[in-house]
Amino acid sequence: MPAHPAVELGVRPAWSWRLAPALLACLAAPAFFVARIPWLGWVLLAAALALAIAINRRTDAAPAAYGAEPSGDAGGGIRRPPSIVRDLSLIALGLLIVSSIPLKAELDNLAILRFAVALGGAVVVPYVVSRWVYRDHAIRFPWRGGGRWTRFQWLWLVAVLALGWLILPFYFITSGVYANWPVVDTPDLIARLFVGVGAVGIWDELFFICTCFALLRRHFADWQANVLQAVVFVSFLWELGYQAWGPLLTIPFALLQGFIFMKTRSLAYVVTVHLLFDAVVFLVLVHAHNPGALDWLFFV
Repeated sequence: MPAHPAVELGVRPAWSWRLAPALLACLAAPAFFVARIPWLGWVLLAAALALAIAINRRTDAAPAAYGAEPSGDAGGGIRRPPSIVRDLSLIALGLLIVSSIPLKAELDNLAILRFAVALGGAVVVPYVVSRWVYRDHAIRFPWRGGGRWTRFQWLWLVAVLALGWLILPFYFITSGVYANWPVVDTPDLIARLFVGVGAVGIWDELFFICTCFALLRRHFADWQANVLQAVVFVSFLWELGYQAWGPLLTIPFALLQGFIFMKTRSLAYVVTVHLLFDAVVFLVLVHAHNPGALDWLFFV
C-alpha cells in the first residue's frame, strides 16, 4: 500500500488567536464524553466555529503567515492557506457523529453495528468533506510514513508490552474499572471483546491522530496541537470505560501517540503500538472477569 504524501506544514506562529476557537472545539469532547451534557458540547462547537469565522475575517488580508498548501484542484498550481474554519468544522463533524451514540462497552450485535456506523462515519465523513467538498485533502492516512522502523522503534514495542503488563492489571482490577466492560465468560464473548478492543484501538489512531491532530498541526505548534488532541482522546476513553484514575494513564498515552506519529509519520507504527497495548488490555479484562483463568500471567 503506497504511502500518502505528507501534508506540507507552513510557518506556524508560536501563539495565535486561533487557539481560542480550537480550544473551544476540543473542550466539546469532555462536555460530550465526560460531563455527558450534549447541549453544552453543541454550544461549544457553535461558539468555536463562530469565533473561527470572526478571526478568519480579520486575518484574511495576511494569509502568508500561516503557510500554504495545494488546493487539491485537478489543474494544480492554486495554493491557499489552511482555513481554521474548515479544519475545525471537520473536527466538529467527527465529534457530533461520535457523540450521537452511547459509548458504553457492549458486545451484542446491535451495539457492534452502532459502534461501526458511528465511529466509521466519524472518520469517513470528515475525510470525504475535506477531499471532495473543501478540496484540500487535509486528512490523510500515511501508512508507511518515514520508512523502515529503527532499532529504537522495535525496542519501544517491547517496552509497551512490558509497561502494559506491569501497569494495566493493577489499574483495572484495583480500581474496579474492569466492570465498565461486559462480562466475557464464553468463547463467543471473548472473541467479540478481542475484535472490539482492537477495532476501537485502530479507530483511535485514525480519528484522534490522523484527523484531529493532523488538522490542528496545520495551524499550531506541534506541542499545542498535541495537547488539544489529547483533550479529545482522553475524554473519549473516559466514557469508554477508562475512569477512576485512568487519566493518569490515558493522558501520557495520548500525548505519546501524537509525538510518535509526529516523529515517524507512520500510521502503521502508532497502530502497532496501540494494538500491543490493547492486547494487554484484552487479556487483563478476560483475567478480571474470569478469576483463576490467567493467574499465571498476572500478579494482580
